[in-house]
This record gives sequence, C-alpha cells and structure tokens, in this order.
Amino acid sequence: MKNQGNQEKLKRISLDEIEKKRDEIIETGKTIYRNPETGYKEFNTSAMVEELFKSHGVPFRKKLAITGIIGEMDTGKPGPTVAILSELDALINAKHPDADSRTGAAHACGHFAQVSWITGALIGLKPVLGQLSGRILLMAIPAEEFIEIDYRGKLRNEGKIRFYGGKQEFIRLGLFDDVDIAIMNHAHSDSPARSIQIPHCSNGFVGKSIRFIGRASHAGAAPHLGINAINMFHVALSAINAQRETFRDSDSIRVHMIVTKGGESVNVIPDEVDVEMYVRGKSLEAIRNAGEKVDNALKAGALGMGGKVEIKNIPGYLPLKPDESLHRLWEDNASQLLGESMIFHRESIGASTDMGDVSHLIPAIEPSSGGFTGGLHSKDFTVTDEEMAYIVPAKLYAMTVIDLLSGNAETAKKVIAGHKPIFDREEYIQRMNSLFYQTGWP
Repeated sequence: MKNQGNQEKLKRISLDEIEKKRDEIIETGKTIYRNPETGYKEFNTSAMVEELFKSHGVPFRKKLAITGIIGEMDTGKPGPTVAILSELDALINAKHPDADSRTGAAHACGHFAQVSWITGALIGLKPVLGQLSGRILLMAIPAEEFIEIDYRGKLRNEGKIRFYGGKQEFIRLGLFDDVDIAIMNHAHSDSPARSIQIPHCSNGFVGKSIRFIGRASHAGAAPHLGINAINMFHVALSAINAQRETFRDSDSIRVHMIVTKGGESVNVIPDEVDVEMYVRGKSLEAIRNAGEKVDNALKAGALGMGGKVEIKNIPGYLPLKPDESLHRLWEDNASQLLGESMIFHRESIGASTDMGDVSHLIPAIEPSSGGFTGGLHSKDFTVTDEEMAYIVPAKLYAMTVIDLLSGNAETAKKVIAGHKPIFDREEYIQRMNSLFYQTGWP
C-alpha cells in the first residue's frame, strides 16, 4: 500500500509536468507531421529527435539501422530497462492533402504523434527519475511501414540492412539485448475519439516480390508472337482468388498486392510485370500454408501462358503476442484518465506490425489510442482531438513506467519473471533468415 501511495504521488508530479509542457509536446508532433519521410530515409526526422534529446540533456546514440536514435534516462539505481518506442517513418499516399509534393510521402498512420508521446514521457518522467529504479530507453525507430521493397532490397544488397523492418534491424543489431520490457502505442481512428483499444493479437505476414517474364511483340501486327505478362498475372490472380475459399476464417488470411510495372507501351505486348505482395495471417503456420498456395497460383499463371515467373520471398513481420500483465497496467491507467467505458478490447487485428517481432523476444505491448479520423493509410487521415492525439498517450507512457519502475521496480520484475519468450535473438535471426528464399517457374 505504501508503494501504491508513492506511485500515485509520482504520477501526479509527472502528469502536472506534462500539462505544463503540452504546447511543446503538441508542436513536436506537428513538426514531424509536416516533414514526412519514408523508411530508412528519415534523416530530417531523426535530426529533429536528436535536437529534442539535446535540448532536454538526454544522452543518445544515433545512426542506428541508418536513421534510428535511442535516448537514455538512467535512474542511477540498478533495475530493469524499459523501452518506450516510437516510429519515424511515413508512408506513400500522394493524394493526402499534406503529402510531400516531391516524394508522395504522407503521415497517414499516426507515427508523427508517437514522437510527441516519447517527448511527453521524457518530460513527465524527468522530475521523478530519482524515485525509480533501472533505465528508460526512448527509441525512435525507422521503417515500420513495409514499403518500397526494391529500395530496401538495394540497401540489403549493399550490406546496409539485412531485414526490411526497423525493429527487425534493431533486434539484429542487438539493440534490444539489454531491454527487458518494450511499450509502444499506436493511433486508431475506427472507434470513439477518446478511447483506447487493447488488441490481443495481430496478423503477421510474408512479403513477396514477383516478376512475370513473357515475350514482347507488336500488339497489333503480331500479338501471336508474344507472351503477355499481364495475362500471366491475370491468370495467377484468378487462381489466388479461387483459393480464398480454402482460407480458414480463424487464420485471418489476407492476400493483397500492387503492380509496380505493367508494361512500357500500349502498342507492345508486355514482356514484364512486377508485383509486390503480402500474405498475412494470424500464425506462422497459417502464413506458410497460405504462402505455398499463393506460390502455386503464381506459377500456374506463368505455366498457363507459357512464360516464366520469379518469386522472391521476404520475411515480413511476426504476429503480435502482447504481454497481458502489461496490458492490465496500461488499461488501469487509461481507465483513470478516460473511464472504463472508453477501453475496448479487440481479439485480433488484421494489420501487422514489427512490434510483433519484439513481442516474440521480450514482454511487449502495442495498444492504440484515438484522436484521429479517416482510415489509417487513407487520404482522409487527420487529427481531430489534440488532447487524445498528442497528450493522453504521453501520460499513459509516464504512468505505466512509474508503475513498472517505482518501489525498487518490483512490478517490472514480476512482468519479466512471468514472461516466456518464444525466441532468443539468435533463434529469431535464424528463423527470419530462413524466410528469404526464391522460387518460380520453370
């Protein structure tokens, strides 16, 4: 009971400090929003976070996985290390009203607000740091959006990265080796604005880079001499759609794609079609089974039209396996700020996150919060409630860290003791490396 009373006192101090600096916290998010950059290109965004750490006297390491940066707050007392995570990248949505006119990058997923949240957590925890035990890491991590696959493949070939996701690279580089607990919040826009969602799992996925190879010929004079790569893709897509009835609802399979090259001239039978694709599912086994069916369908398209197909498989993200004891802490704090009626539990979400990879190694959660409207990744995504979008999650970070690291960090120690990791780092790397493979027809 004594520690509980002390926790509440520390939380009041922390929340008061966040309130005093709310303008700085909000402006941080707005500045990031106005400068969207896609994964492994977030050089300006990373520089902004660096200036943030400098201005608050927080030691940091930078240029981690190209653009990542980690600030460290040390209590001076031994104890566990809790990491608060944010994501640096935007995505491509050229139709978004605030998209970069040169690159098409837009912050249509809320990552800009995450930098506000770690700013607020820093501000709120600084005056109570001496009353906690252990360390707090403020991680700003690149490349959560799994896009621009060709560009990331180039970085991989150059030896600059091995995995396409930023948290995957942080794991590979050992940057989570000394982290005991990881917490990250995300934006949502599909329930009441002043609400918190608690997902109990999410989809993982595998990425595919596909090239159909046909034979060019004059589309009007001699189409019979060509092999149409678009038609190969069309046959393959029909075969994939025919497989959908075999996907179990409980596996939450999603197969979706974009065509990045579909020919060069309408007067030439296209001899090359390039496709990027995800195969998502709730478990590794479900993803593997669906992925094999998709590969067979792709091969069928090439075989049926007499052409070729090259399929490069790329490890995507693992399903999220959140730690329920951390969920309870987050939910209790959210209830204090918003009321129990504004907490919504979701059994599963169809989207994917590289926080899933982290959750296979250490206790981790990725709840989400409102304050936004418009669908995630859509041209309509925007902030509607600045208090929810920028301030409330920062308070939740500070409150949850105080729960974990106050009182000689006994709560954090219980969380760690009760967690059973699925992989250690070497097992994780081995598993992910095995997902890089190529197949095709013939």
